[in-house]
Amino acid sequence: GYLRPETAQGQFVNFSRLLEFNNQKMPFASAMVGRSFRNEIAPRQGLLRVREFTMAEVEHYVDPENKDHPRFDEVAHIELPLLPSQVQLDGKTTPVMMRIGDAVTSGTVDNQTLGYFLARIYLYLMAVGIKHELLRFRQHLPNEMAHYATDCWDAEIKTSHGWIECVGCADRSAYDLTKHSAYTKEKLCVRENLPEPLVTEKLVCETNSKVFGPKLKRAAKPVQEHLESLSDANLTAIQSALSTDGKATVVLSGTSADGEYEITPDMVTIETRTITEHVREYTPNVIEPSFGVGRILYSLLEHSFNVRAGDEQRSFFSFKPAVAPFKCLVLPLSGHASFAKPLQDVARRLRAGGVPARVDDAASASIGRRYARNDELGTPFAITVDFQTADDGTVTLRERDTTKQIRAPIDEIVELVKCLVNGSTSWDDVLSKHPLVDTSTSDSTA
Repeated sequence: GYLRPETAQGQFVNFSRLLEFNNQKMPFASAMVGRSFRNEIAPRQGLLRVREFTMAEVEHYVDPENKDHPRFDEVAHIELPLLPSQVQLDGKTTPVMMRIGDAVTSGTVDNQTLGYFLARIYLYLMAVGIKHELLRFRQHLPNEMAHYATDCWDAEIKTSHGWIECVGCADRSAYDLTKHSAYTKEKLCVRENLPEPLVTEKLVCETNSKVFGPKLKRAAKPVQEHLESLSDANLTAIQSALSTDGKATVVLSGTSADGEYEITPDMVTIETRTITEHVREYTPNVIEPSFGVGRILYSLLEHSFNVRAGDEQRSFFSFKPAVAPFKCLVLPLSGHASFAKPLQDVARRLRAGGVPARVDDAASASIGRRYARNDELGTPFAITVDFQTADDGTVTLRERDTTKQIRAPIDEIVELVKCLVNGSTSWDDVLSKHPLVDTSTSDSTA
């Protein structure tokens, strides 16, 4: 059987259709999330090195002669903790804080598109909750760089297992499309109309089919394709051998007709011709950010795990709202019948506003115990309906990490939660505008 080691190749084989979908315009990108497999002989390191895992990969196709990115200015000011290869070769392991714009200008990062994606990877990891001080971008050393890569960086996250590679970002040049094209005999390239015709002089090799075919028989086609693919320098060498020795030797490898073949002057004509080109044809280069979803999630769980000061039994996950399974908890102070209607009303308003909410109306447990068990799930906010709700229509809003609470009308609290979840406001902003509620007893788990 065959199991794919990455999701990238499924995108490369569909390059022509993706280019057509993008109206033949460059640059463009495709993305894919899926399962990948590796033949790990002895999986170790817990969940970090496994035989089956989820990957998310982007293949960004660029012109090899212009790797600038149209949105690079948006991220050029962002500082990244970079560990360039030269710093590693000097025996140092401390990352250097550098703006990505400066890194590209100085040549530390090869090009703008690669730099743009490094910055976007950084912003993504910060957004999901990875700690800045436990993140670095390490450049591959020359002896570990893939033979086809122009430049390659790994986003490494520090965990209890040490620094682990969670995201790779590489300039894979034109290697993949070139290989697929060679094996399928189908062109995987971009054709662009030139603003002005390009006139060049080029050595051209033409075969005399009446002599070439009968002499080489089955090897005729592979040899002809080989001659047509040769550079001007190689054709010049063959032309010189034909004129001085009356013959030239062509060596084929990696084909169905490997071996040495003798070419004579009556079989080929090599001459310089003036060629006028109206269309430029090229194979795109590929910038590939590759995310190990499982490793990122594992690192996030480690970075988000906390214990309450003074109470080691009360642990919680400090998930950011963007990744928390439930964004808000809705609960009554007790099992009093008057709380049922406003409780469901608050939950309905949150869900209508696109906020996933969980109702915990288990009156058998204290309010503090219910707060604590939802803190363990990483739920960032909690709205509590109490006896004052029936009097003035207000509820309390509690934040998980600080356990601080404010009180406001239901409509205002719902809007605040929506803003907190989508990131348009922060809990510090909320505290600056609303007085705190005394929570000396509500957070007790007794």
